[in-house]
Amino acid sequence: MPTRHLTDAQRQRFARFDGEPSADQLARYFHLDQTDRDLIGALRGDHNRLGFAVMLTSVRFLGAFPISAAEIPASVLAIVIEQLDLEPTTGVHAYFQGSRRIRHLALIRTHCGFTDFGDNAVARFRLTRWLYALCWSGDDRPAPLIDRAAAWLIANKVLLPGVTVLERLVGRIRDHARTRLWRNLVACLSDDQRARIAALFDEGDTSTFAALDALRTIPSKRMPTELYRHLDRLDAVRAFNLRPSPPRGVPATSLERLARVARVGKPSAIAVLQEPRRTATIAALFHTLEAAAQDDAAELAEALLADMVKGAEAADKQARLRSLRDLDGAAMLLHRVGLLVLTDDALPLSEWRDTLFEQLPRPDIEAAMAKVEAIARPVDTKPYDQLRTKWRSARRLFREVVTRIETDAAPGGKAVKAAISYLKGVDDWSSLARMRGAPTAAIPKAWRQVLDHDGRVHNPKAYVFAIIDAWRLAIKRRDVFATPGIRYGDPRRGMLEGESWHTSRLMVARALGRSLDANSEIDGLSRLLDEAYRHVAARSVDNPDLRFETVAGKTGIVVTPLDKLDEPESLRALRATIQTRMPKAGMPDIFLEVMARTGFAKSFSHLSERQATVEHFETSLCAVLVGGACNIGLEPVVRPEFAALRRDRLSWVSQNFIRPETIAAANAAIVAAHSRLDIVRHWGAGEVASADGMRFVAPSSAIHAGPNPKYYGQERGVTWYNMISDQFSGLAGAVIPGTLRDSLVVLALLLEQETELEPLEIMTDTAAYSDAIFGLFWLLGYRFSPRLADIGGAKLWRIDRQATYGQFDALAWGRINIALIRENWPDLIRLAGSLKLGHLKAAGVMRMLQVKDRPTTLAKALSELGRIIKTLHILRYIDDRPFRRRILFQLNRQELRHKLGRRVHHGDRGEIRSPLRQGQGEQLGVLGLALNAIVHWNAVYMQEAVRQLGDAGTPALPADIARLSPISWRHINFLGRYDFSVPDAVANGGLRPLRQPNSEWDF
Repeated sequence: MPTRHLTDAQRQRFARFDGEPSADQLARYFHLDQTDRDLIGALRGDHNRLGFAVMLTSVRFLGAFPISAAEIPASVLAIVIEQLDLEPTTGVHAYFQGSRRIRHLALIRTHCGFTDFGDNAVARFRLTRWLYALCWSGDDRPAPLIDRAAAWLIANKVLLPGVTVLERLVGRIRDHARTRLWRNLVACLSDDQRARIAALFDEGDTSTFAALDALRTIPSKRMPTELYRHLDRLDAVRAFNLRPSPPRGVPATSLERLARVARVGKPSAIAVLQEPRRTATIAALFHTLEAAAQDDAAELAEALLADMVKGAEAADKQARLRSLRDLDGAAMLLHRVGLLVLTDDALPLSEWRDTLFEQLPRPDIEAAMAKVEAIARPVDTKPYDQLRTKWRSARRLFREVVTRIETDAAPGGKAVKAAISYLKGVDDWSSLARMRGAPTAAIPKAWRQVLDHDGRVHNPKAYVFAIIDAWRLAIKRRDVFATPGIRYGDPRRGMLEGESWHTSRLMVARALGRSLDANSEIDGLSRLLDEAYRHVAARSVDNPDLRFETVAGKTGIVVTPLDKLDEPESLRALRATIQTRMPKAGMPDIFLEVMARTGFAKSFSHLSERQATVEHFETSLCAVLVGGACNIGLEPVVRPEFAALRRDRLSWVSQNFIRPETIAAANAAIVAAHSRLDIVRHWGAGEVASADGMRFVAPSSAIHAGPNPKYYGQERGVTWYNMISDQFSGLAGAVIPGTLRDSLVVLALLLEQETELEPLEIMTDTAAYSDAIFGLFWLLGYRFSPRLADIGGAKLWRIDRQATYGQFDALAWGRINIALIRENWPDLIRLAGSLKLGHLKAAGVMRMLQVKDRPTTLAKALSELGRIIKTLHILRYIDDRPFRRRILFQLNRQELRHKLGRRVHHGDRGEIRSPLRQGQGEQLGVLGLALNAIVHWNAVYMQEAVRQLGDAGTPALPADIARLSPISWRHINFLGRYDFSVPDAVANGGLRPLRQPNSEWDF
């Protein structure tokens, strides 16, 4: 069991001041109430009173007593001296040198009620039980657990023990939780299943290893033959009959994490694991293997069917272009017919046909009508003629899908499920007699021509294509879902309901900061909306940025675009001075230095969840990260003469240490270190974040990719949707195929990001919002603040129909359905609570709520609530220029980060080369890690440059520092050979020397 879970820097910071406390911390922990003052006033000597007060307030903040005067920050001394009315020159050095301090510690313990960790068995038991619950639920990263344990002890007035004591305690608890998980998984196996798992690792039979490898293989090509092979693997998984009954009480996150080890690790590495871990690992694999295989099958099937339909649409478009000349001629002739009928007054009423046929012969008119009938089609009609040429391949593909992928349906997909069930029972899909009675409720409107006047099928092949189209859309929005499934599973799974909801609803409401009483919440929103309308209407007369324009009888809002903010000369000079002083470095230098400062290398654990013990692991990890972030692969960073940079070592690190969870943990370490820098506090408090996407072209064979001619031309691509805080640090990212609607991802990123920052306000670009997402963000306690580029066509909503709001009356014509919100309020709180507590996945919920043609009642109620919140946002947006500029600033930060991302990710023309979803996620996750490393590295040296300027007598203005950006790269080398050495001074925690302003600029 490892006993060191923290880096040297983290150990040094434990129970000590880490820089100056913030203003909020000073107000919360260092305030002296009257009882404190009375106790301090009884002491003799100013230095004793000051020292006692410092010890008293520090132990409340740190959970431990400072051991030297040098540890005490100046701001702490200043606020205590001010409260005690002491002379500013009063010091605490004499207090720490005397023996009176030791006697004061006992008095402070008694006064504050602090106890020693070793003497408080009850507190140790409660802490152990709480930490065990966290580990059991899957949150068992050592460093965060130690931080949370320290916070718990401080909150419960227990003095912190030594850091090694907490490290050993956390290590023991993690081991106990994991051992219990393994034993529970093994206990749910039958004797036969245990024997079959043991047979997988029979040393005399290597074929079982090959069988295990075959079952774990995922599809890698966007081809029908790949789907058929994968469906064979899915059948083999089912035939293996090793799916145990799910153990009660085992968290899904822990099960999935253990299964990931079995899916990715080499069979030989799994074979050497000790029991019961080895058997439990394979059991976890088979718990999730069928669901994961069904996910992969559903994703590939959806992609292939979408390609088939879109290919037919493209071919149909080309065919129609070729027939355009014939259609033009026929249309012109029929146009002349209409012109004669409508405009020729001399045309006799009784003999109009004869007269018409004299000018335009009847055969010509009939021929023109035939051409129009053959070529023209109703709007939105599907290209059946083109699809019919693919009948044989489409029939085989869809039959394999409906018969071998097990699915179920939500209420919105029941009709599609009924059609699929009918098709399963029909052997000949082209037989009209067999298909005549097929269910037709699932047929999309564009395919209604497959039905006769009685509403029954008259074209069996067209019916099958209609169901194919309906199925691919239903599986995409999870109206139809895989059973079992994870990514393609039931999006409603995990929703609080029944007894669990009844017992937790009060706690959920408190956690959300909402009331279970719908009337009180609605009344509050009604007052807020009415006040906002009246406030903005009253100010609109004097608002120079706002005007109302009426076009074609419709009134719209026009908001004057923001002008560029002037930069004072002091800011331009400061920016130039800092840039000339920034040290030159390459990507390896930055990774290695940030690694040394933050200790993020410890976040990269082996698949077996052990820390790496090989020599120079940090160098190997750095090389792998550089290869992934720069999109150059391993070849440019391989150095056969160095053991840490040999190909086999780098491949081993890449395969066993680079995973989404290790990348997220490393990011969290960098973000935490970054937020503690003094200069970062000038940029933001971490309470604001923005989200936007970077587009990358993907291989043509990639399954997890989608088309968008605007971004990818004729190819497919992916979008890396990422979130950045107002401190310039990246918080989370997700890879989505093509350009999926952004609002589906925003909430998932916010709820699932693992850094210590907790943004409360989220800013996005115009395309990333819907009514429902406004409502969901508000329910969860967040403020959603998108930029409104199309505000002229914005629709405003009102609750009070009788109220008058001046010029806004012409715009506020939408009426909120308050009754619908009131009726569904308990379910809205239940939905938000399920998300807040992690029982429900945000991406699945948003996808479920995005159903346009058949929205659920809950989705409608959420949209109505969202319209209130959206209207409040619009009113604030048009009234508050600083608010608009703040949104613009934050989005500009994100765009600048993406520009830096393009510079870093320069290899292979900046295209993603991995065809697999996991590979894409890992590579772009490494890119996000690289961007955070660059931002943190820049901020460290910018802070040093500002300090040097202050020491030289030219201090920077706080307003100018606030407008600096750590996203710069002119001094960074991304190309050429990569050097993985680091100066000894930097390795030991020092800084590189800043450049002199007159130094050479280029490398």
